[in-house]
This record gives sequence, structure tokens and C-alpha cells, in this order.
Amino acid sequence: MKVLVTGATGLVGTAFTALCLENNIDVNYLTTRRDKLTAINGARGFYWNPSTNDIDIECFEGVSAIVNLAGASIAKRWTKAYKDEIRTSRVASLVTLRKGLEKIDVREIKSIVSASAIGIYPNSLSHYYTEQTHEVDDSFLGSVVKEWEQEIDSLTKFKINIAKIRIGLVLSCKGGALPSIARPVKNYLGAAFGTGEQWQSWIHIEDLARLFLFAVQNELEGVYNGVAPNPVTNIRLTKEVAAVLKKPLLLPNVPQVIMKGILGEMSYLLFASQRVSSKKIEGSGFIFHYKNISNALEDLFEVEERSDNIYNKEYV
Repeated sequence: MKVLVTGATGLVGTAFTALCLENNIDVNYLTTRRDKLTAINGARGFYWNPSTNDIDIECFEGVSAIVNLAGASIAKRWTKAYKDEIRTSRVASLVTLRKGLEKIDVREIKSIVSASAIGIYPNSLSHYYTEQTHEVDDSFLGSVVKEWEQEIDSLTKFKINIAKIRIGLVLSCKGGALPSIARPVKNYLGAAFGTGEQWQSWIHIEDLARLFLFAVQNELEGVYNGVAPNPVTNIRLTKEVAAVLKKPLLLPNVPQVIMKGILGEMSYLLFASQRVSSKKIEGSGFIFHYKNISNALEDLFEVEERSDNIYNKEYV
């Protein structure tokens, strides 16, 4: 099997590509930077530029599956220009893939699996969202994900199995939200946001990489939530991080108005609540290694500590 990956050098892409290579799956990847064409050992890089719909169609040679993980991080201040980048980085990547596929014989490609996000679900403290939910959150993120998924759906014209993975809060010590949550806790400045009652539907980075590979290998179709089976509230997540790090939480919850003053519109990420179901992907046969937040955090911080110890031994 050979997989073509977009976003291969991002947080999820790095984990997914490494998993493929560990399982002796060949990987082609697309990059917008020519200096990264040889950045991943064991994989083959190809240049593309979604802003101009430019793509090296040799990237499709021998490929039986495509995994789309391209998209600018949402964890940066949402200026007008950056909001445009968040939207176009997702949509333009898919448009460019579509235009590339139009130039080749697609019969060898059996599966396309694309990232999406649970940000499409409305902000709610009480709802429990499944893939059958059709309502869309009336936020910037909701509109982005809706447009993103519409572009993914345009690939169905190729008669290839299409799966959309709506990703939740990805837990990794190498990036994403967890280091930002852990840092103040380590410095005795940790606190929940707002009431702390907002739901966080999370997933361990290892399970997410495995879920994408599972979707590819089983040629899944349709929408699947990429979240662990047991969502937690923001206050529970903060307390679990503190417990694993063996640090007290000394400060009161941080009011929403303060974070909006600091982060602007991006502060929405800290207070949005989506309690999301994983039952559909589990019903397809996928088995999570990390179902509970405490086990996930213990594993992640243990790996981080082990890596830090190795680094310190090498450079002392």
C-alpha cells in the first residue's frame, strides 16, 4: 500500500506518517516548501502550491489512498488576514487535490480520508452530538468546517470511498492545546476557564493517527467523529492535568471577558462546548487505546518526561 499525505509535517500528519512507515506502508507527501521535499526519512516529498492550484501529479503514482491533513493552525490570534488563511488553507488544498485527480486515472485510488473538525457542532452544555447532527455552529469555526466539508464532498464525483474525520481536542505534548494547558499548571498558575463546565471532546494523538490508518485500511465512507469515548469538562481536564503533574490548582477560574481581551475572537476556542460521541467509529471495529483522560495524560507526560531525561543525559 502507498498513501499520499497532505499536512504530513503538522502535528497529526507527523504522527500518522510515522505510523504508516512503522507498518511498512509507503508514503508520498505534499509540501509547499521545496526545502522540505526530503524532510521525512523513508517518505517521498512532492511540491504543491494550493494558492495557485499547482500540484506535481507524479505524487499520485502508485497511490491507493489519500489522507488530507492540510490546514493552518486555529491556535493563533484570529486577525482578519489569519481567518482568511484558516479558511483558504483548508478549502484551497482540497480544490488543488481535486484538480490533480482530474488529470489522472483514479481507478487505483480506493480511499480518501480527510480531516474535519467537531467545531461544526453547535456550542452546547447539554447536547450529545453524533454524526447524524445536521445543525451547524453559528461561529467562524462552524462556517469554516461547513465549507471544508462541502469541498471534501466534491471529491465523491471520482467514485472513491470518502471519509471525513471530525477531530476533537488533540492531546500531544509536541503541540496543540496540551502544552498551553500544562505550562501554567507547572508554574502554579493553572485554572479552568469560565464556569469550567464546557465539554472538551478529546483524543490522544496516538489513537488519532491509528484512527486515520484504520479508516484507510477499511476504506470507510461517511462522517466519523475523531474523539475518545469519554469527553470531560474543562474543569475536569484542568484538574486531571494538575493531578498527573502533581501540582495544586491555586487560582480561581478565569472569566471569559478577560480571555477575550487577551486573545480576541480566538478565545471562543476556550469556552465552546461540544460533547461528542465516538460510538460510530467504535461500531466500525476501531478500538481506542486511551479511553479515559487520566490514562491518556499519564502516558503523554510519562513519554515527555522520558524524552526530557534522555535529552538531559545526552547534553549534560
